[in-house]
Amino acid sequence: IFSMRREALKVCQAVRDAGGRAMLVGGWVRDYLLGTESKDFDIEVYGLEPSRLRAVLETIASVNTVGEQFSVYKLAFRSQDVGRFEIDVSIPRRESKSGRGHRGFVIEGDPQMTFEEAARRRDFTINAILYDPLTDETVDPFGGARDLGQRMLRAVAADTFIDDSLRVLRAVQFAARFEMTVDAQTVELCRTIDLTDLPRERIWGEMEKLLTFANQPSIGLACALELGVLDKLFPEIRALTDSQNQLFAHTKRSLDEAVKLTGDLSKEKRVTVMLAALCHELGKPVAEIVGDVDKVFIEATVEQARSVMDRLGLYTLSGYGVRAQVTALVQEQLKPLEFYQHLDRTADGDFRRLSQRVEIDLLYRVSKACALAEGLSTIAQDWFIEKARALGVEHGPPAPLLQGRHLIEAGITPGPQMGEILRRIYDLQLDGQITTLEEAITAARGLA
Repeated sequence: IFSMRREALKVCQAVRDAGGRAMLVGGWVRDYLLGTESKDFDIEVYGLEPSRLRAVLETIASVNTVGEQFSVYKLAFRSQDVGRFEIDVSIPRRESKSGRGHRGFVIEGDPQMTFEEAARRRDFTINAILYDPLTDETVDPFGGARDLGQRMLRAVAADTFIDDSLRVLRAVQFAARFEMTVDAQTVELCRTIDLTDLPRERIWGEMEKLLTFANQPSIGLACALELGVLDKLFPEIRALTDSQNQLFAHTKRSLDEAVKLTGDLSKEKRVTVMLAALCHELGKPVAEIVGDVDKVFIEATVEQARSVMDRLGLYTLSGYGVRAQVTALVQEQLKPLEFYQHLDRTADGDFRRLSQRVEIDLLYRVSKACALAEGLSTIAQDWFIEKARALGVEHGPPAPLLQGRHLIEAGITPGPQMGEILRRIYDLQLDGQITTLEEAITAARGLA
């Protein structure tokens, strides 16, 4: 069976042998119908009581209970091709609103629910399709397959959809990832939902999917405007639509171009470039008010970008300083063009010093995405990165030739003077006046 792991089949077979029925639900079924691979296996089990289900699962793999009261179990597996992975197994459940927020629900498991009852609690019709891998039967009570074919994103049930505010952001990233249109009634539903209850980490979780999973994140950004997300969560981005939408249109095109330029990057650096592309024009509305002054534009852009990242609660990813690097990228975004336009005044030291403030390779990608978004030549950006590569500073500044231990070995007494000597020698190295350790030690002795 296409894309089906033997571990998932084993779970389904064990459930069947115990008298129940296991149905794949959610993202795997959606991706299966779209003809794409999926690593997420969610299995819903009908006809078995929770205690019996757990006993069956424990004969297959280690079971971790994450919701005993509504019977959600994670089965841990390890394989040679993907390493450690999990399969989520649950029984059908009812959800009733009990408080504010996307977590404010009372959840009750019921293995005797019908397929339609269970599917009704889901967000969109494309995620409300069930599939039996043992019989190859698809159960589609709300027309999700039809909507997939029409690339239409439609809420399953208006009365339950509005209970979970996170679904508005899910609509945004789904629209972008699957290049879908949100149907008119769902648009109106989304516009009525208050988003202030959403914690920053959940906002970021959906935005991250938009920026890293979509080939055309511009679709999601346009959807965010249509659904009122920008008004409620990102007024800084919403302000880009006030200039006859020119800035907003440019930002959308820049995002799509950035996708094409970041496929070889780590996730952390790809996120960084995408966020910089999203934020690089945020100071323009302010600059247009006070006059198109580059300094005003840059200062305002940095401030607005920080505001966006505050909303996302974003600082680091896997130890990489995303926030600091995004700030640096928008701060220095004009440098590739400035350096190229002033070739006669741009020295190697300018590149080395710039590399202390920002990762030049990422700056090149952001600047090139913006140029491509306007249909402009990228000769300046291409020259910029080739020069940085020739100097070996595209990923960071050169390591100091001179270290404190060298000064001690040269007979220089440790103290405040040593730090000043190291700083001055490194400045000379950045300017290209010192290129070897021997030259550095000689110059240091002259400063001691």
